[in-house]
Amino acid sequence: MRLAFMGTPDFAVPLLAELIAEGHDIAAVYSQPPRPKGRGMKEVPSPVSALALSRGLEVRTPVSLRQPEPQAEFAALNLDVAVVAAYGLLLPKPVLDAPRLGCWNLHGSLLPRWRGAAPIQRAVMAGDAETGVMVMQMEEGLDTGPVLLAGKTPIGFKTAGELTNELARTGAKLMARGLKLLESGIYTTTPQAEEGVTYAKKIDKSEARIDWNKPAVEVDRLIRGLSPWPGAWTEVNGERLKILKSKIGVFYNSNHAPGTVLPVDNALVIGCANDTTIDVEEVQTINVEVAQRAGGKPMQAKDLLRGFHLEPGTVLA
Repeated sequence: MRLAFMGTPDFAVPLLAELIAEGHDIAAVYSQPPRPKGRGMKEVPSPVSALALSRGLEVRTPVSLRQPEPQAEFAALNLDVAVVAAYGLLLPKPVLDAPRLGCWNLHGSLLPRWRGAAPIQRAVMAGDAETGVMVMQMEEGLDTGPVLLAGKTPIGFKTAGELTNELARTGAKLMARGLKLLESGIYTTTPQAEEGVTYAKKIDKSEARIDWNKPAVEVDRLIRGLSPWPGAWTEVNGERLKILKSKIGVFYNSNHAPGTVLPVDNALVIGCANDTTIDVEEVQTINVEVAQRAGGKPMQAKDLLRGFHLEPGTVLA
């Protein structure tokens, strides 16, 4: 089919690659404009733009689609369908109505739960047992359209980054199957339930500071939900330390305050507040697996400790 692809981050890259491999006629790729990045603040194209340019596809990066000119340029493509994945711009009605078969979005949640900008991160942070991806027809409302196909996966102890990679691969195959259904004209969609609606607001860096006075299960969800970006962090002697991967543990016979580095050889183990379900002589802990110092690279905790010695009893803020 003749289509436009609209996406920006890494989540959308496997889908664009799948559409290229399937041999669709990709008339144009829409993505967010290049952003300053790195120490030199050089403008860098989005991951989707980079792939599209490497394959010789036309890339368009409008800052908005609300004006008549970009809407007319989109309509002039004479599309069968538009495929959208984490594009980052709202599509006004003239854009939604332009393709013959409409605009279809790959969304990273089990709708109607977690409509909005950060569904994968919010599902992890909330402690959801499962999540998934859905192929849905786009409407003017925020992720309100009927669903064509869905795929589910357990969350377990995956980080948001690990889950994003998994759902991106699953979603690419799901959308490819959905386009075949659309092309055949033989398909049905399912309206979203009216109950159970939640909204996944955009992640704010202000959420990333770890509160060690919370139970370890909540701290662990925050760490996994914000890994790799923006990275949950704590302060050690005035230096910011990001914790990117962890496990929940237990330390016995401890009267240490929450946030204290506990005496465990060759490991970074941090005490949290107890909840009411465990023995008062036990302390729930965050056993750090991967961390990152300011200006450094992510490292295994045992390697980090070789050059960043933390005395037992140090209290993190």
